[in-house]
Amino acid sequence: MNNWFKRNSIHFIIAAIFLVICFMYFTPAFQGKTLGQIDVTGAQSTQKEINDYRARDTTILWTNQIFSGMPAFQIWAPYPDNIATHIVSALKAVFPNPIDTVLIFLFGSYFLFLVLKLNPWLAAAGSLAFTFSSYNIILLVAGHSNQAYAIAFFAPLLASIILTLRGKYLTGGALTALFLAMEIRANHVQMTYYLLLALLILLGIELYHAIKSKTTAAFLKSLTYLGGATLLALMINASLLWSTYEYGKDTIRGKSNLTQHTTAPSDGLPKDYAYQWSQGVAECLTFLVPDAYGGGTGAGTPMLDQNSETVKTMTSKGIPEDQALNIAQQIAGGQQGLTLYWGNKPSTSGPFYFGAVICFLFIFGLLIVKSRIKWWLLATVILTLLLSFGGNWPYVSDIFFNYFPLYNKFRAVESIIAVTSLCFPILALLAIKEVLEEADKKIIFKKLKIAFYITGGLVLLLIILPEILLSFRAQDQVAGISTLAQELKGDTSFATSIANALVNDRISLERADAIRSFIFIALAFGLLWAFIKQKINVTIFSLVFLVLVLIDLWQVDKRYLKDESFADKQETTQPKPREVDQFIERDPDRDYRVFDLTQSPKYDLTTPFFHKSIGGYSAARLKRYDELLDNQFSKSLNRDVLDMLNTKYIINADPKSQSLSMQRNQTACGNAWFVKSVKYAKNADEEMQAITAFSPKDEAIVDQRYKSLVGTKDNYDPNSSIKLVKYSPDDMVYQSGSTTPSIAVFSEIYYDRGWKMYIDGTEQPYFRADYVLRAAQIPIGNHKIEFIFHPASYYTGEKISLAGSFLLIVALAGAVYMETRKKNVLLAKKA
Repeated sequence: MNNWFKRNSIHFIIAAIFLVICFMYFTPAFQGKTLGQIDVTGAQSTQKEINDYRARDTTILWTNQIFSGMPAFQIWAPYPDNIATHIVSALKAVFPNPIDTVLIFLFGSYFLFLVLKLNPWLAAAGSLAFTFSSYNIILLVAGHSNQAYAIAFFAPLLASIILTLRGKYLTGGALTALFLAMEIRANHVQMTYYLLLALLILLGIELYHAIKSKTTAAFLKSLTYLGGATLLALMINASLLWSTYEYGKDTIRGKSNLTQHTTAPSDGLPKDYAYQWSQGVAECLTFLVPDAYGGGTGAGTPMLDQNSETVKTMTSKGIPEDQALNIAQQIAGGQQGLTLYWGNKPSTSGPFYFGAVICFLFIFGLLIVKSRIKWWLLATVILTLLLSFGGNWPYVSDIFFNYFPLYNKFRAVESIIAVTSLCFPILALLAIKEVLEEADKKIIFKKLKIAFYITGGLVLLLIILPEILLSFRAQDQVAGISTLAQELKGDTSFATSIANALVNDRISLERADAIRSFIFIALAFGLLWAFIKQKINVTIFSLVFLVLVLIDLWQVDKRYLKDESFADKQETTQPKPREVDQFIERDPDRDYRVFDLTQSPKYDLTTPFFHKSIGGYSAARLKRYDELLDNQFSKSLNRDVLDMLNTKYIINADPKSQSLSMQRNQTACGNAWFVKSVKYAKNADEEMQAITAFSPKDEAIVDQRYKSLVGTKDNYDPNSSIKLVKYSPDDMVYQSGSTTPSIAVFSEIYYDRGWKMYIDGTEQPYFRADYVLRAAQIPIGNHKIEFIFHPASYYTGEKISLAGSFLLIVALAGAVYMETRKKNVLLAKKA
């Protein structure tokens, strides 16, 4: 045992360094504070009802808090029989957020660089380079925890696959199953999909090499183990994947129900929506010079100071300096076309910065690395960059969007650069490895100088003549000047002067960062020169290189994740209720809905904190409901639709004072009601048109496909009654009484992939009415009607997950046993 600790002491030292770095960088997290992100607040809003029931030790798979009701699969679900769930829970129990994610980044990528046969100190440097790539840190600040978690498992999954391809079949296969299961459990299909594209390129190159070297048998054996590992990971996540697949068909990423009065594509997301966040082609210079495009918007905006050209322009007009500084920062932080960030993304928290040192060594790696992995890295970088350009250079991206399965389900295509950000440090560190191993140092130094001339020359150009490569003017700058001129009472000349001053400030920011990047490139070049000339040994070189990489990235990351980014937990909880919210909450009957006209219904992060809302926020909302919002609420307010959704209260704002007011909707239909008649529609278009003007209390609009379920539709008992007697989001009980068989409409969202209806304990069919609601024929007499949400995709999937989790434990135990046995045999031979 003592020998084992001695042999692995360096790894324990590096682990301790990682923990120290985390403590220093995320000190407030260890003090009980948390990142106070707007996206976290949004998530809390979306999860309000889910969390309320969790506090009672009750799991619900459906929530009525947003969009009048939707499945909870893509919001939160426990998946208790998935082993990955318990691993994640254990990490979160030990380490505060976001330390758990950062440690997965650090140790996962450290494992990868060790598999690539780098010495521990260089492996640690590579780990820091990937972990502290600015995009990963920005994700943590923004609260995109699932996305960051998925990216964190890129490196260990890649390492496991490489081990398998190298002949470590059982160990590599078992680890591949583990890390792929964790990757899938992160529940960010988009990131997993992007990684899969890169892995397919890797396997293609490995297949070519196997054919060329006549080692196809070994490759196919590796492929068999990887296939088994993939199957095992899919089993472990069966419940998650099955639910997501099933639900995805009915979300905004699925097929359109309408053929008229819609701008949505027949399948997938609209291209302009998917491409909304596309990386600018020249914006890739931020990999090397972080503020080449002005940084970020909002909280990610570099702060202007009293010496900025914008402030000087304002003070020249007689505006006091303090006031000028405040105005300048407001304009630079959020004025259309005049923010310091001048790219064409709607907004951005910050740039993709890989590190000047890493970019320099990446170019160096292209020149000297001999391993075939270089060609995989280069091909992956080219593909991911071309796809990230989206609408800015759509020629490749459009091919994938139109023809590749699932690709049109994803938005914010720039996020594929997360894969690019892993490729850069891998090739950079492989370049260092080549320097250590190559005997002919003259050739190495010659190519090092070429890499220095390329990267250093580019940065010098950005210092001396930046406007040769960059315009520093936003596409909508003219519109920004026009808006600012209106605010300045028609002074277009002054507005133009401010815009020109902002251009100069953008150039100053870019130039300052370019000088900074040149210094780091020069230091890296000098360090490599010192090693090649044998001025320092490998250990000193590795340690200094690690520090250089860390300082480079640390300084830039701190622009976006500051100590002020953290807040006390009580400060990041739900917002305080407004006066109208407090008034509405006095209603003793809480089973109604609220429509807040002061919020966009698709981006309402406030109302769901306090009420069951017509609006909300979810990137996976139901397609039919989305179509309802677009057609019935976008141009004018359809009161009939509000009534059928049981909208009891409407919040509005006075146009002049902007004070909030509340209106009680006296015509809301309630939780359920019997209708006098049924009107049939031939298709979704006709159904949508019919509900544009109708009497929801008296008639139901039903697609003709459900005709057989409607039965006799003319029966109506004016004294009949139906009411909700027990409420739970996924178990709703009604009591009915009628002297004739009648059609009841329930003010609950129709979703037939899990909801079942029981009348007096016997399952009965139901159908869709009024485009989005549930309806059913209720027999004569008094009955108990119960709707229970019990999706087979979740419950049967959990059983498969349990079996997969057990098999993974067996596979990992077998791998440990075999590796231990091999080592004991080797030790015995040496003895």
